[in-house]
Amino acid sequence: MTDRLVLLATTHRVAPGLLSWPAWRVLHDGAVCTASADHPQLPALRAAGVDVDVLSGPAPELAEEVRSRAAATGLAVWLAAEDGDAAVVRAISELAGTDDVEIEVLYGSTDLPGARLLDVVAVMDRLRSPGGCPWDAEQTHLSLAPHLLEESYEAYAAIEEEDPDALREELGDVLLQVAFHARLAEELPAEERWSLDDVAAGLVDKLIRRHPHVFAAVDAPTAEHVAANWEQIKTAEKGRTSVTDGVPFGQPALALAATLQRRAARVGIPAGIPAGIPAGMAVAAAAAAIAETDEPAGAVGELLFAAVALAQAHGVDPEAALRGAARRFRDRVVALEAAPWKL
Repeated sequence: MTDRLVLLATTHRVAPGLLSWPAWRVLHDGAVCTASADHPQLPALRAAGVDVDVLSGPAPELAEEVRSRAAATGLAVWLAAEDGDAAVVRAISELAGTDDVEIEVLYGSTDLPGARLLDVVAVMDRLRSPGGCPWDAEQTHLSLAPHLLEESYEAYAAIEEEDPDALREELGDVLLQVAFHARLAEELPAEERWSLDDVAAGLVDKLIRRHPHVFAAVDAPTAEHVAANWEQIKTAEKGRTSVTDGVPFGQPALALAATLQRRAARVGIPAGIPAGIPAGMAVAAAAAAIAETDEPAGAVGELLFAAVALAQAHGVDPEAALRGAARRFRDRVVALEAAPWKL
């Protein structure tokens, strides 16, 4: 009868004890060995009545010991460590060609989608904890804020450049910022504390709440219906009285202006072209020309670039000037919402 030697691999990203039935069967039936005295599965296995011998020594000696146990009992199980025990597994594998033994690799548990996020949390905790990274230990929400913006811009650039590998990397940097802020929040007083789990839970709740056409009996056959429902639900949740409420004024002025104009358009308030000044007439003329071109994006880009040059020529900070115009537009929108007959 051929002896059986099972190499059992598990993942630390699944709770100890949550193993497949084939894994539990060999664990109960075989002589179980490991080289990891702190293996995360040991408490669960021992609680289930599984005896596990912790061995030590060079890899070839460990392989021979496991082989001898297989010969004595007919079945031996090597419980691999988190790193895979490559040297021991290699030594055991070499026995296959020299001995009457059947060697099998069995995965007792495997990662679920998203499981590597647990590693992000663990590494972030290590960096922030005593004995970790001095730089990480000094950071605050405020000191990290510029990095969040920078990493977001780099991800945006990767999208513009249509570089999927760069996007994957940059999104990892954005995820780092999310994990870092969540780790900082775990250090708050107990009544204010929250974690990455709370961030994820809030996101899941929001997605379900704002997608009633998916998770409830609401009809939204088009993307336009979905967007309208989303805004209605969001407005009710936030208790907002203006479409401009919640617009982050800390964003770049051009993005701010575009957001305000888009919000205003939802309630029928146009941005309009300024009248009675040379700039207004110039914009009107440019609008007519852009309507005739085959490449409106390029033409608009050139117009914006020219506006920046005009600001520079007059000693005006274009960012501040546009931000001021955006704030004035916001005030007009709020006023018109209060007095819609003026539209």
